[in-house]
Amino acid sequence: ISCVFAGEVLKFKFGHLVSNDTSFGHRFLAPDPFKIVDFKQYKDELKKRFVVLETEGRKNLIVEKATKLAESYNVHVRRDDGLLEEVAGLVEWPEALVGSIDPKFLHLPPEVLVTSIRSHQKYFCANRASGELAPFFIVISNMLTDDKGAAIVEGNQRVLRARLSDGIFFWEQDKKRKLEDRFDDLKRIVFHAKLGTVAEKVVRIEHLAQFLCVWIPHANLTQTERAAELCKSDLATGMVGEFPELQGIMGYYYAKEQGEDEAVALAIRDHYSPLGPDDSVPSQPLSIAVALADKLDTLTGMFAAGEKPTGSKDPFALRRAALGVIRIILENGLSVPLKLAFENALSRHDTDKLASSDKEESGGGGLLKKIVSPLTSRVDEHAVTGELLEFFIDRLKALLKGKGVRHDLISAVFGAGNEDDLLRLTRRVASLDRFLGSDDGANLLAGYRRAVNIVSIEEKKDKSTYKGVPSKTLLEEEAEKALFDALHEVKSDIKKALKEEKFESAMALLASLRKPIDSFFERVTVNAERPDLRRNRLMLLAQIRELVDEIADFSKIEG
Repeated sequence: ISCVFAGEVLKFKFGHLVSNDTSFGHRFLAPDPFKIVDFKQYKDELKKRFVVLETEGRKNLIVEKATKLAESYNVHVRRDDGLLEEVAGLVEWPEALVGSIDPKFLHLPPEVLVTSIRSHQKYFCANRASGELAPFFIVISNMLTDDKGAAIVEGNQRVLRARLSDGIFFWEQDKKRKLEDRFDDLKRIVFHAKLGTVAEKVVRIEHLAQFLCVWIPHANLTQTERAAELCKSDLATGMVGEFPELQGIMGYYYAKEQGEDEAVALAIRDHYSPLGPDDSVPSQPLSIAVALADKLDTLTGMFAAGEKPTGSKDPFALRRAALGVIRIILENGLSVPLKLAFENALSRHDTDKLASSDKEESGGGGLLKKIVSPLTSRVDEHAVTGELLEFFIDRLKALLKGKGVRHDLISAVFGAGNEDDLLRLTRRVASLDRFLGSDDGANLLAGYRRAVNIVSIEEKKDKSTYKGVPSKTLLEEEAEKALFDALHEVKSDIKKALKEEKFESAMALLASLRKPIDSFFERVTVNAERPDLRRNRLMLLAQIRELVDEIADFSKIEG
């Protein structure tokens, strides 16, 4: 352990080691010890001894040398930040060397080549100017050799040939069986102990994908069923068994080989997408249907089984799945009623079995306090749907936060209790944001809060509610008559505008209430001495709350 401060060794023991001021260079190229004086001298001495101390420095060297070497072969290195980080941690003195891929392997799908080259061998791939995979790889060596790396390159080419020979074997063997013939194999693959096998999941996906086609323009039912039927079959192939990261991708190639329609093959490939926040979402109708069905089946099943995320733990990546559903819906401009989709997905699961398995695992206790009904010992599907909606809204808030959208406005629109269409919800939020940014919006919000506060305080004090329509005959002041008329005039128009998704129009109608509300508070005493007048005026204020809450729960708006 080297530990030097202000030119002096800080002495301490750790196990059998005693701190000192000694370090070493590259263990092959410069293994002799040297004394450390200060950090700059330490860094400089290491560099003389073939060690680049800082990770960023090694990464920059790798990029510089690999780029220069690739250009000499008229190709360019494929950007791969993850691999760059990993390789930078494996070498002290990076040296770039180029190797070639045996032409007999070039007929393999490029993803098979890239996976072998990148994931298993830690080599960098290269592309031609056209974007096609070049028949070269770049290996980052940790050595300077007299033969300029020739032996290192030969050794790595030999290892890669062996790896790719496995790929050819699996490719040829897998093509001998059609994807639909592998369904029985899926019966032997457990998806989840409580949710059954992959084969059972496939059947659920088929039905759910067809159900979702109603909200996906140009989604062909027959083709959707076919894509869903085949979407998991490649899990039973030798190639995916060897390279699990190729699931879906190999299904695409095998589907093409057996003559499936391009749209079906693409749906098999894309239904796992998006795999992360930067991954693109499926855009073809069949791909959208199967991708949504796969994710919704997992989410509803896991929530019903009591496997929802807790805190920072999310072992089944349910947050990612929900975010994937949200992005697919929003980026494709789809209006999908989530509650209905959840209910349909849940109906495909054996919820009685889920409830009994939870009861057994919890010793008959309440593992799923909100999910399993204590009266029926069955999964409470209404509770599951409610929790899923809240879960999705939280994910939507996280997604839109990065785009500058206020989370409280999302809560306000969702809090109105009549919205489970994410596309429509985001449009309503955008309209609400613009409205609140105006003077009318800000003043109406203040008036709404004042009205709600008064009504809430009096309801609590009187242990009563003031819902209902106020009596017109008890209106005495001109200001309360004007407010009554204004509310009556816009009520039906606001409902109509919301139904027709004319959110800007609904906000404009709300804005027309600003003056009568302001005038009411300036001129009318709510807590009149006459009980009938007081009650009538409180009912009038409650009408403001009821009407505004049709658009959004303004009580959730902050600031």
